Amino acid sequence: MKIATIGTSFITEWFLSAAAKIDNAEPIAVYSRNEQKGRDLASQYGIQKVYTDLDTMLKDDEIECVYVASPNSLHYSHASAALNAGKHVICEKPFTSTTKELKELSELAKSKHLFLFEAIVTIHMPNYISLKEKLPELGDIKMVQCNFSQYSSRYDKFMAGEPVNVFDPKFSGGALMDINIYNLHFVMNLFGKPNDVNYYPNMTKGIDTSGVLVLNYEGFHAVCVGCKDTKSHNISQIQGEKGYITLNSETSRCANYSLTTNDGTILPAIKQEDIALYYEIKDFMKIMEEQDYAACEALLEYSNEVMEVLEQARKKAGIRFPADAI
Repeated sequence: MKIATIGTSFITEWFLSAAAKIDNAEPIAVYSRNEQKGRDLASQYGIQKVYTDLDTMLKDDEIECVYVASPNSLHYSHASAALNAGKHVICEKPFTSTTKELKELSELAKSKHLFLFEAIVTIHMPNYISLKEKLPELGDIKMVQCNFSQYSSRYDKFMAGEPVNVFDPKFSGGALMDINIYNLHFVMNLFGKPNDVNYYPNMTKGIDTSGVLVLNYEGFHAVCVGCKDTKSHNISQIQGEKGYITLNSETSRCANYSLTTNDGTILPAIKQEDIALYYEIKDFMKIMEEQDYAACEALLEYSNEVMEVLEQARKKAGIRFPADAI
């Protein structure tokens, strides 16, 4: 699968590093509005084609799939343009700014018989899949707690008054969209759509730099802390009547976990690739290679449920994006 990338941030570098380890993934082009950034990235990964005009890149018949890692607010327009050009799309999280945008992309992909994926590493990680299999051993669930806190490398610039996309509502930024979404996926892929959701943000200069997301399920609550203005020990726990599971890492990488029951504690952690994106890319390549549209459709339906909950939480907290008005 010949792939082009949109964006030159660290996440694109991770994508390219991971793709290099997968036989049927072949990055062949880079798009950036800044030609020098594009050339630097392409040179680093041995990529020959560099584009500064998106329409021109999308006319390249050699490109089969486009990886979208632009600012959140541009995910919809970039993914839509790629689909309309007949390219499959892998789009970074959060998939889109609104549920409406995601539904339109899903319908477009289906009408053109193209694959469309959300690049959310959590649900593809081997330790997460293993953890999910162990869940019945906990009995009835009573409490879920997730904390993913990571002091942003751009927070100081933001506080100094410099424009920073990830802390700008115009770019659909904020802690909920950027980091707490991993917690949301961690919980929802285990337990499904909650009965209700509320978000309690810490607002700074009109954007949530941290916050607490509360998901209400039948019989238990899930409390998700996501911070870009502080750091802490990243840990998650799932507590049941017969035991508990502890994840001692970010909910993105799911690096390791332990299961404690009345019979004792076991550490069933699986050794994983250093770059978490490896697993999602491998899964997407397999689905496309096998032409498994049913698997793609199931992932899209799941992503749509997550987006509905994400949007509900955001709007309840009074956080609005320009895309809401469209």
